[in-house]
Amino acid sequence: MKPIHVGLLGLGTVGGGTLTVLTRNAEEITRRAGREIRVVRAAVRNLDKAKKLAGELPLTTNPFDVVDDPAIDIVVELIGGLEPARELVMQAIANGKHVVTANKHLVAKHGNEIFAAAQAKGVMVAFEAAVAGGIPIIKALREGLTANRIEWLAGIINGTSNFILTEMRDKGAAFADVLKQAQDLGYAEADPTFDIEGIDAAHKLTILSAIAFGIPMQFDRAYTEGISKLTREDVKYAEELGYRIKLLGIARRAEAGIELRVHPTLIPERRLIANVDGAMNAVLVKGDAVGPTLYYGAGAGSEPTASAVVADLVDVTRLHTADPHHRVPHLAFQPDQLAATPILPMDEVRTAYYLRLRAFDRPGVLADITRILADRDISIDAMVQKEPGEGEEQVDIILLTHVTVEKNVNAAIAKIEALDTVAGKVMRIRLEELAAR
Repeated sequence: MKPIHVGLLGLGTVGGGTLTVLTRNAEEITRRAGREIRVVRAAVRNLDKAKKLAGELPLTTNPFDVVDDPAIDIVVELIGGLEPARELVMQAIANGKHVVTANKHLVAKHGNEIFAAAQAKGVMVAFEAAVAGGIPIIKALREGLTANRIEWLAGIINGTSNFILTEMRDKGAAFADVLKQAQDLGYAEADPTFDIEGIDAAHKLTILSAIAFGIPMQFDRAYTEGISKLTREDVKYAEELGYRIKLLGIARRAEAGIELRVHPTLIPERRLIANVDGAMNAVLVKGDAVGPTLYYGAGAGSEPTASAVVADLVDVTRLHTADPHHRVPHLAFQPDQLAATPILPMDEVRTAYYLRLRAFDRPGVLADITRILADRDISIDAMVQKEPGEGEEQVDIILLTHVTVEKNVNAAIAKIEALDTVAGKVMRIRLEELAAR
């Protein structure tokens, strides 16, 4: 059987890893796929830099040379960003080529358009590498858990932020110091905004939620809050109370719609996902039949991500000649069966909370605070008042609430901050038990 011909767009970290894995494991991959998968061309920015890795592989600086090459069956898009990636992917589809991509930004923002075009043309778009690097979470949700009604999922899906939070906890370091360390180690970009403000995680959560619940991609409706305002005091207090702080992407079915949110979260330290440290990723998925399942591994890096790219290439190769109507749908559900379930506004989300405030050490302060909370139907699960330092008139008060509605907490925080006895802003971090029930 003739080989499947692949064209690479990008030969950087992931593209280079993909070429390496395909070459090193060629025999094993051919045995699995049923035919050879052969890279026949690559588009790169810098020819001189790429030649050492590429060897005899034909190179071009014009990506449309790859997309429009009639000899290529599958285009692998690894250049990232929105443009020209979107234009290249759409052109490849128009040319009747299958597409494999690791571009979470592109899939989250333009996935609906891309999948519709692919469906109309009878080609496949595979994107396992777009979420959680080498962890096969897309395949697990789309195929392995297909018997289940997914109830919720929660993921540590940004390695940079997880590295920062781990270092803050282990070393008691300040956020700014650990961020600089992450940049020096290459975990964080010079502009780390996408990582530390939760945008990268929101791209990935958008993709996961679409597959889990059979809804269109809705990145613009995802609530996004990063870790840049976290202090080492909060990390320490959480630890003292038996919790770890992680940046989580959470998608959950609720009565009135679907929660879609990324934010720092307290998790009980006994949960497995709370012990995922460093730059590692993990996704916890709760299905009605299977219960909770956990997927753990490297969320980035050359060969871990290439592992997912090559797995997609094998899948596409196996189904290359299959009837398009009998392939696994892009978002797990048949395209005409996607639901119009609304995404809940953050104000309507129900969860528990960690609240830290700085108050004057005077009689009646706690009574005022608890009254404000009670007026908004917020019950307290635990409360800790720290001892004042020498010569200090103010103390830290930490409150853990039971599950309540976000808008009630926001209203209570505004009232508490208006008290003369409270100094500055109230720190609010959401809390999730992530229990099996």
